[in-house]
Formats: sequence, structure tokens, C-alpha cells
Amino acid sequence: MQHEIDRTTLALNDQMDTIRRMEREKMEQNMAQNVMITGTGRSYALGYNLVLRYLEAGDNVVATVRRESEALLRLKGEYGERLHIVNMDISSTESVERAAFEVEAAIGHLDLLINNAVLSALGMEEDFLHADMDSILETFNVSALGTMRVMKAFYPLLKKGEGMSLIINISSEAGSITKCFRSNYLDYAMAKAAVNMGTMTFYNDTKDDPGINIFCVHPGWIRTDGREENPVPLSPYDAAETLRLLFEKRRYDKEGHRFITYENEDYPF
Repeated sequence: MQHEIDRTTLALNDQMDTIRRMEREKMEQNMAQNVMITGTGRSYALGYNLVLRYLEAGDNVVATVRRESEALLRLKGEYGERLHIVNMDISSTESVERAAFEVEAAIGHLDLLINNAVLSALGMEEDFLHADMDSILETFNVSALGTMRVMKAFYPLLKKGEGMSLIINISSEAGSITKCFRSNYLDYAMAKAAVNMGTMTFYNDTKDDPGINIFCVHPGWIRTDGREENPVPLSPYDAAETLRLLFEKRRYDKEGHRFITYENEDYPF
């Protein structure tokens, strides 16, 4: 057993050494890509850690937030001009379109767009018959329609990129109708199901375009509340790197299933 553990550890160390070497080569050859990530203001959540991982990998990052984030400002102090912090409220078409002009002026184009911003209403842990239906609309406007607004407004910047530009919509197993098991969190589940539908609709519209690709991704069960004692298995920092590598692995796959997991497995709609 110990020999098996040692071999696994060595294999993982070799893999990480290879990744680090590739990242150094990318920075030396000035091959950095322009990445935009929404919903990035909380240091203990996925969006911020995606920002950090892409910065560590040598890329240029646009991090969007609804309000000022001290955590992002600290990263800005460390990474300087490679990090652009943009205020954007994805519940507002005007705000999203204004942000698109700002991003274009700052970096010219995008190679990768990660839609991570999400909202869940208070009280939605109640089951269906006790849920406050009127509270669902705001969640839907942000988590589902907000994602579509961003895709539409930033599409021209993605088209300006060289090679295959990529859109990743962070979804959830909760958005799967086929595997639905919950009777609560109706707003979140409905919004993620809508994100999946929007992903497929965009894919159908652009599947013959060799310069753009899209996936919706279940990112896994991640600790996003900042509590170290939380028993959830994935830290946001580790999950972010797993996802970063996954996105590059699937960037050029225009034929495969559109809804995938962090483990690179197909997930049913």
C-alpha cells in the first residue's frame, strides 16, 4: 500500500512539474491569454480563486464585481496591470454593455470568458410547497439571464481573439432535470437549468464557427463559505486549478457533450 501511495505521489509531483514548466514557457514566450471571470469578489469562493490561478499561470485577467473587493485590490497590488477589476451588475443590460466597452478599451479582446456569478434567494432551503415564489425572479434575473447578457455583450470581444475562444458557464448538478432529486432550492436549480439551456442554444447557433466554443460545467462540491471546519471535500483554490486545466483540455472539443463535470465526465441535462 505504501509503495502505491509513493508511486501516486511521484506521478502527481511529475504532473505538477510539467505544468509549472509549461506555465514558465508560456510567460517567457508572451503567450498569455486574456481571461474574464464574473463573480470574483469573495476570497473564499470559486471566482476569486479562478482569478488567482489564472494570474499565477501568467495570464491577463478581467475580474468583475458588483461592489469593491478588498481581496481583489490586494491582488491588484501584487499583479499590477495583468489584473483589471471591472464593476459590472449582470442584472442590468446597461451595466453589462458598459463593462464590455471598458474591457475592450483595456485589453482589446478575450480568449476565455468564465460566467461564475450567481445569486440564491434567502429562504429557498424550504421545500417547494413552502417556497416564496416571488423571490425567485431576482435569482433568475442574475444567475440565468445575467449569464446570457454577458455572453451576448462580450461575444464580439471573443470573436476578436486568435484561435479558439471559449465560454465556460459554471453550472451545477442541481441544474440537471434528468438527475433532479431535490424538493428545495428551487430558484438555484431552475436558474442553473436555464443556464444549461442557454449554453445549448448558443452552441446550436455557433457550432459551425471554428473560432468559438462553449461548455456548461458542474464544478464539484466546493467549500465556499470560508469555514475551515466545513466537511465539503474541495477547497476553492484546488478546485480552481482542476477547472483551469479542464477548460484547456476541452477548449477545442466541438463535438462532445456540452454539460460536463470537473472530473471531465459527461453529465445529463
